[in-house]
This record gives sequence, structure tokens and C-alpha cells, in this order.
Amino acid sequence: MFSSRFYPLSRVAMLCSITWLAACSTLPKYSVPQSDVPEHFATTSATPGWSNAKPGDNAPRGPWWEIFHDDTLNGLESRVDVSNQTVRGAIAQLEAARSMIDYQRAGYAPTITAGIAQQRYRTSENVVGRSLAGKTIPDYSVGASASWEPDLFGRVKDSSVQAKDNAQASQADLESVRLSVTSQLATDYFDLRSFDRQKKLLDDTVTAYADALRILEQQLTNGAIDASAVAQAQTQLESARTADSDIDVQRDQLQHAIATLIGVPSSTFSIAPRVDPEEIPSIPASVPSILLERRPDIAAAERRVAAANAQIGLAHAAFYPDLTLSAFAGLESTFFAPWLTAPSLFWSLGSQLAGTLFDGGRRNATLRDANAQYDSAVASYRQTVLTAFQQVDDNLTTLDTLASESLSQRRATTAAQLSLKLTTNRYHAGAVSYLDVVTAQTIALQNERNEELIAGRRLDASVHLLQALGGGWDRAELAPENGPATTTAYQPHQ
Repeated sequence: MFSSRFYPLSRVAMLCSITWLAACSTLPKYSVPQSDVPEHFATTSATPGWSNAKPGDNAPRGPWWEIFHDDTLNGLESRVDVSNQTVRGAIAQLEAARSMIDYQRAGYAPTITAGIAQQRYRTSENVVGRSLAGKTIPDYSVGASASWEPDLFGRVKDSSVQAKDNAQASQADLESVRLSVTSQLATDYFDLRSFDRQKKLLDDTVTAYADALRILEQQLTNGAIDASAVAQAQTQLESARTADSDIDVQRDQLQHAIATLIGVPSSTFSIAPRVDPEEIPSIPASVPSILLERRPDIAAAERRVAAANAQIGLAHAAFYPDLTLSAFAGLESTFFAPWLTAPSLFWSLGSQLAGTLFDGGRRNATLRDANAQYDSAVASYRQTVLTAFQQVDDNLTTLDTLASESLSQRRATTAAQLSLKLTTNRYHAGAVSYLDVVTAQTIALQNERNEELIAGRRLDASVHLLQALGGGWDRAELAPENGPATTTAYQPHQ
């Protein structure tokens, strides 16, 4: 009487206890690790095109390469997501990481199985005390079973949090890969355009040297000069031709590299030469603290710290017992005809609470390992932040220095061209030998190539600065839940 009266109350109490325990979690409270953030970058004031954004950074996001206003580059960059195999591999890794979220969340639901079976068996005649001894018995059965482990101490919750953090880290890794590939593509493209301009310069130089050689050969025939001037001019011409041919080789190699980056065979890909000068873009920048939100590698490192924190929760949960609730029901009969009738019904309900009492210190070791992995992830995060600041400062300094070099080199090129003109006039007047003209030509050509090389280095440094700033990415791009892995912050405008 007592037990039948109070059984409903005890069942309610048990369910309430399970619900309360399921709300518990061994997950430690998480906060983003602190790192030293400078108030400003090392070089900002003297760098042309650089400006410190206001705290409410409103710099345009999206395809960062469009800041260069080059339609050919825009078209190449738009092919990276579609065909680049490194990016496609990173997308697949992100999909795998996201599948683990669903896998871990499945732990909240019960496991249900069902089956149907038919068998015949015979019991030995020599077994004492069995009524079916020596008989062959058919057996028909169908049944379903269910088991469920309430998440008493947050094992499923902690595993789900860790899987989500790892998926977000993989998403940030994908953005880092995209940023790296698109930056490499832009760098190769601008280097190729620099070779186009150097090729044009050397082509013009070869033509001018060939014309000068023909004049000297005619003068030699007329007896106006000796053979040394012709030999000097011939040497100058062949040296220029050698340099001209070498440019072709380097340009072809860059063209092949670009083909690989956009995922096409190099033998089927080409870029038409173009000698128009590229403009150095004005790069909107931000204060250093904003960099933490702009760099996908920083976001990935921080998410891995969060995942390591969840692993500590899992290590703590191993010290607590597991509760398993199970149920089984079905139909079984020796004969087929009454198989589906009520008397064939059987069922069972049960629960089990089990925990580890002694494991030789294995769980303690696992917990220490989890804490050590967390400390390692924090150190990695802080190092990533420091490296990010260094890369921005390095490229700011490079741009600042190259801007000054560009002005100095322009003056040097102008002076070399004037010197060549004056020396040539003096040679025609018979005041100097042709060796002086050759020397002046060499100096003028080298200065013109130096000027182009500096312009190319400034474009490369601009690309590297944009990469160091995180391109057009923002931490808000990290999906809180499963989203399409192909989503990118760099989709080109239609």
C-alpha cells in the first residue's frame, strides 16, 4: 500500500533529479586570452596611402584586390574559389569539422534499434532438467530497443561545444588559405606586369643599340672610327638581348604559377602583355586592436583555445558516473501463426548507473594533459597575435622606405638619362670615346630597370600589407551554426 501510493511521487522526484543533473556542466568558464596590444603601429605617419581609421572602422569589406582597379586581376581572383585545389581541400576539411557538430549533438537523443529474426535450434538430449531436450524448435521474433544516456555532467554539451569551436577554427583556416592564395596570385600577377614593363624597356633598348651598331659599322667602313667602338657596341647589344631573353623565361614561370593558382593547366593558359603602369593604392587601415578581428589566423588560434577549454570540461566529466536508461519490447513465438498476437509480447525496462572507481590515475593524467594543451593553445594564440603585429609593421616600414626610394630613384633615372644625352652629344663632337657612351647607356638602363623594380616591390608590399590586415575578412564571418562551407567574404561583385 505504501509503495503503490508513493511510487508516482518517487518517479517524479527521479525525473526532476535527472533534469537537474543534466543542467550541470564541467565546462570551465571561458574568456579570450589577454595579449599585449600596442596603441599604434610602428610606422604610419610617413607612409603614403596609409591612414589610421577611426575607432568605428568603416573600411570597405569584400574583395580586397579590387582596390587595385585591375579588371584582369579581378577576373583571375574570382577563379580561385572555383578551381584552386588547396582551397577546395580546405573546404572539405571544414565540412568534415562541421559534420562532427552533428555527430556530438546526436548524443542528446536516444539510440533506437529494431530487428526481425527467424531461427531453428535443437537442444541436446543429454541435458537434464530441460523440457525441450532433444527437440528442434523454430523461433520467430521481432523487437525494438532504445537506450539513452542523460547528459548528467555535460559530456555531450562539452563535446558539442568543442566540435563547434573546432569547426569555427576550420572555417577561419579556410579563410586563411583563401587569403594566402589570393595574395600569392596578386603578387605573381603584379610581378608579371613588372616583367612586361621591363620587357618593353629592354625591347626598346635592343632596338636603339642595334641602330647605334649599324651607324658605327658604317663609320668603321668609312674609316671614321676604329674597330674598338664597334666591338663595344656589339657587346652592349648582345648583353641587352641576353637580359631581354631572360625576362621571357621569368615571365613564363610566373604565368605558369598563376595558372596553377587558378587551377588550370599551364599549357592552356596565357595572359596578354600589358605595359600600363600600376597605381599604388590608398590602403585604409585600422588601429592595432581592430587587427584581432580582421585576421582569420588569429580567429582560428582563439577558437582552438576555446576548444582546448572544452576538452578540460570533458576531462573533468570523466570523474563522474554515467546513467543509462534502456527499454526493449517485441514479439516472439515458436510458431508462426500466433506470432503477431498479444500473448507473444515481451518487454523490459531498466536503468544503470556506473562509474569508474579506480583506473591507476589515468583520468588525472588526462586532465593534466588537457590543461597543458590549453596552455599550449593560449601560447600559440598570443604568438599569432604578435606575429600579426610584426607583419603589419614590417610592410608599413617597407612601404615607407620604398616610397622614399622611389623618389630618389626617379631623380637618379632622370640624371642618368641627361648624362647619356650629354655624353652622346660629346661623342658626336669628338670630345669623348664611344666607351663613355657605352658606360652612360649602361648606367641609364640600370637606373630605369631599378625604378621599375622599386615600383613592383611597392605593389608587392601593398598586397602583403592587405594580407597582414586580414584582407576583407571580419571575425563576424564565423558562422555560429552550420553554414555552407563555400561561403566566402571575397565573392566578386556581379
